[in-house]
Amino acid sequence: MTKLTFGAHPYLLGFEQLERLVERTAKTASEGYPPFNIEATSDTTYRITLAVAGFREDDLQITVEDRQLVVRGRQAEDVGERVYLHRGIAARAFQRSFVLADGVEVGGADLDHGLLHIDLRRQAPETVVQTIRIGRT
Repeated sequence: MTKLTFGAHPYLLGFEQLERLVERTAKTASEGYPPFNIEATSDTTYRITLAVAGFREDDLQITVEDRQLVVRGRQAEDVGERVYLHRGIAARAFQRSFVLADGVEVGGADLDHGLLHIDLRRQAPETVVQTIRIGRT
């Protein structure tokens, strides 16, 4: 039995990039830090919340690169005279990625009590009807 992939299915024309998208998403799913939630706040809006305790606004960077939302965090080095007996609060750099569907845009971001909230909105696609003339080319 032959396994069909997204790009090879006869009824899915032009969806080759969907297979690449699924592979890219699977690679980023193994990241464990920082923990996050994704919630649907309405039919067309979403909110991603990342737990970034200890990070300031200046330590965080949010970008959209090739339909991929990328959140990076890097804290300044602690050069103080602190002597830790136990250091359980993560102070490491991170990069967390989320693949955005076509029509999904970032509406804004807010940092509140160690939680980074990123609001997304999905634009409703326009319905396009096209009539194709039959003739010789």
